[in-house]
Amino acid sequence: MLSVRQKRDAGGREDRAVFRGAALPWLFLLPSLLILAVFIYLPTLRTLRLAGYRANLILGTEQWVGLGNITDLLGSPTYRQVALQTLVFTLLSVTGGLLLSLGLAWLASRPVRGSRAYRLLLIYPYALSPAIAGTLWLFLFNPEIGVVNQILGELAGVRPRWLDTPLLAFALVTVAAIWKGLAYNIVFYLASIRNLPTDVMEAAQIDGATPAQVFWRVAFPLLSPVTFFLVFTNIVAALFDSFALTDLLTRGGPYVGHAGITTFLVYQLYQDGFVNFRTGAAAAQGALMLALVAFVTFMQFRLGERRVHYGA
Repeated sequence: MLSVRQKRDAGGREDRAVFRGAALPWLFLLPSLLILAVFIYLPTLRTLRLAGYRANLILGTEQWVGLGNITDLLGSPTYRQVALQTLVFTLLSVTGGLLLSLGLAWLASRPVRGSRAYRLLLIYPYALSPAIAGTLWLFLFNPEIGVVNQILGELAGVRPRWLDTPLLAFALVTVAAIWKGLAYNIVFYLASIRNLPTDVMEAAQIDGATPAQVFWRVAFPLLSPVTFFLVFTNIVAALFDSFALTDLLTRGGPYVGHAGITTFLVYQLYQDGFVNFRTGAAAAQGALMLALVAFVTFMQFRLGERRVHYGA
């Protein structure tokens, strides 16, 4: 079926698997390709097609409108407000999450007693699903029975309306999203920090660099490849993984202006598609989000990679 051929080169010997027949590799790939086609490629194509129709899911009717759904969205004050809220949420969650996770990973990498236990506790939230994480934050910050309000009521005599006050609700969802993504970032930063060249760090200390200078001028540039990777993954997570937290904590509210202050792009898509049954508008939003992710990816690899330091 397949054989292993030895290939010699100037650097030594390399093992390479060679298939007997051109169809055999595709046969091995067939199960994965079928799964991708059924659950990713076909739904994506159907969504892009549906974006050009004004459809009624209940009546089963479709009317071709071309780019009408997209132009309606771009001209909608509700959608513009939702897009602005998503931008602010993404900037806060990505920036805050990366800075906090980098600081915690740096502290957890220090040789102190119990460091393994600290690392385990820092990574633990990654094991929780977004639904469970949202439920935990709901129990903590429920204005009536939440643990946080009970403590604040006893100590300071105040019980903030976390889920009803616009700024508090927005801050709560943002902090919850940062907390949920910390473990993912810390795993990558911990692995990268432990692989930093110790001779470079020690040389900087011998030259009289302070701990802060060692971190920002030596360690941080060496961590730029993993930071570059995490910036993109955190942007995608902010765009798509905020749904469960938003739905469980605030359901998109409270309303300010034309939309709920915690209604982000993915939640607006859900409301239009599965609550208001505006499937054409929801499909157009999906197409815009796909284009947004493609643009972010292009910009990251086009501009960001030029400023990334890859060590030898």
